[in-house]
Amino acid sequence: MGRFDGRVALITGAASGIGRATALRMADDGATIVGFDRDVEGLDTVAAEVHDTGGTMTTVTGDVSRRTDCVAAVEAAVTTHGRLDVLANIAGVVWAERVADTSEEGWNRMMEINVSGSFWCAQAALPHLIESHGNIVNIASNAGLMGQAYTVAYSTTKGAVVNMTRALAMEYVKEPVRINAVAPGGVNTPMSQNFDMPDDLDFSLMQPYMGFRKMADPSELANVIAFVASDEASRMHGAIVSVDGGLTAG
Repeated sequence: MGRFDGRVALITGAASGIGRATALRMADDGATIVGFDRDVEGLDTVAAEVHDTGGTMTTVTGDVSRRTDCVAAVEAAVTTHGRLDVLANIAGVVWAERVADTSEEGWNRMMEINVSGSFWCAQAALPHLIESHGNIVNIASNAGLMGQAYTVAYSTTKGAVVNMTRALAMEYVKEPVRINAVAPGGVNTPMSQNFDMPDDLDFSLMQPYMGFRKMADPSELANVIAFVASDEASRMHGAIVSVDGGLTAG
């Protein structure tokens, strides 16, 4: 018996990184996975991995920054599988730049993907999650819990995810649904591997959030996400779970 037998999980950003790892972990625990991402080839690769291990995964191609795509992904999950039990809002983007170099286009894109995407998916999913007594797991970040130089836009979006999670939890506190967030530190994903810093940065400004431990493997985050989404975490609602190797502890 798996923790998610008979349950359906919609995972955004499922084509790579934490999303991929979460799809594999939750499928291994018995969930039927619906992967939502812009990366068609990546989604197909992850779906094949899930199927090779005996799991079930269908895919939806779209952009979380578009409300219509988020609604379509939720509808596809419910239409195809008859229910929705978990929404894991994992899709996101990050880059570093000086405040003076931040463009209107870049600022808006960061907000649309990291904040609006999570909200639109949650808005569409909540009626179905209430029906199934399901839950939402948002991905925040240590950057949403502490100030960070050179990532002002990103830190702003993740701070918004933190408080969006808490506000949603309060609005739905009387409903049979749980809403929580996981806040990672550095994770060894393609997104972090392609993380470029501005030229001539002041490294001393970065040291407070570099941490003392190595970057996490995506599977380590997937383990926590799966726990928070499971019945084992039945009393967790409105929680922000730090998984950052002690980075925000002191």
